[in-house]
This record gives sequence, structure tokens and C-alpha cells, in this order.
Amino acid sequence: MAYNFFAYIFRMRYIARWALMRNTRSENVEEHSYEVAVLAHALAAIGREVFHKDVDPDRAAAAALFHDAPEIITGDMPTPIKYYNPELKNAYKAVEAVAQDKLLSMLPRELSAVYEPLIRESDETVRPYVKAADKLAAYLKCREEQKAGNTEFNRAAHETLAALRAMGMEEADWFLDNLAGAFLLTLDDLG
Repeated sequence: MAYNFFAYIFRMRYIARWALMRNTRSENVEEHSYEVAVLAHALAAIGREVFHKDVDPDRAAAAALFHDAPEIITGDMPTPIKYYNPELKNAYKAVEAVAQDKLLSMLPRELSAVYEPLIRESDETVRPYVKAADKLAAYLKCREEQKAGNTEFNRAAHETLAALRAMGMEEADWFLDNLAGAFLLTLDDLG
């Protein structure tokens, strides 16, 4: 029997993000997942090293790599539509659960237990870090677009930053206050 899980995972690069927005640089789910993994690792490391919390940055990064895997089947639904009303949000959650089941069915039985918590985002200790990293990646994308002169992302940047701050996660606030400013620098200024 052929197991298609990893072949599907590698197709994340074909799922475009920000489909309703004019972008100066396109972004796909694969590169977004990488960025979220880097940011989730950073937030968990901040949690452990700065705020002395019992969190594993490596687990956070692994969970983040797979956080949007169901979108291989569902596509990327824009946030304003996904959360437009409770019925649509619940319907999307149901579709997402079917996509998760489908992906997990593509694994050999021996590997299912390893990937199930990643695909279902069921690790409660790292889920908040992945959610915050996902929001942080969206905010950094908005800032990148603004930096390139794309005013279409102004409202999204404002609303995403407000949502990120509203999470009340001290690790995310620390990142924003101490590390996010560098994303506005040019390559020469980063020097």
C-alpha cells in the first residue's frame, strides 16, 4: 500500500495565502509554516529563558510546521471569511476535521501516533505558542507589505497587531517590543 502523507505535505507550496489581497510578494502555506515554526520556537524559547516557563521550543516548532497542513485539502480560507459568523466558523472547523482525518489516514499505522497531535493541534502546552506565532507571522507579512508601499495591508496590520496584543501573551509582547522592529530595517541597516 502506498502512503501519501508526505507527498501531500510537500504540496503546501502550491496553496497561496492572502488570496483576497494585492501582494507585492506572494506567499504560500509552506513558507508560512516555516516562518510560524521559527516564530513558535522563538516564542517558546522566550517563555522558557526569559519568563522561566516549562515549555519545549522544539515541540512548539514541530507543531507549527504542521499547523496549516489541512489547507492542502481545504485551501486557505481568508480570515475575514472564516470567522465571519459562528455558523461559518463551525462549518469550517468541521471541514478542517475531515481534512485532518484524511491526512492521518495517509500514514502507516506505526506513524499515526507521532503525527496525530501535530495535525490536530492537540498539544495544549504548545498550542498557544503556535497560535501566537501564526498571528505574529501574519503581522510581519503586513509590515513587509507596508514597507514595500502597499497600503492595502494597513488595516490588516492594525487589526492583526491588536489581536496579537489582545492575546495577553507576555512572550509575544516581549518579541514585539524587543525583536519585531528589526523587520522594518533594510539589509544595509541590519548589517
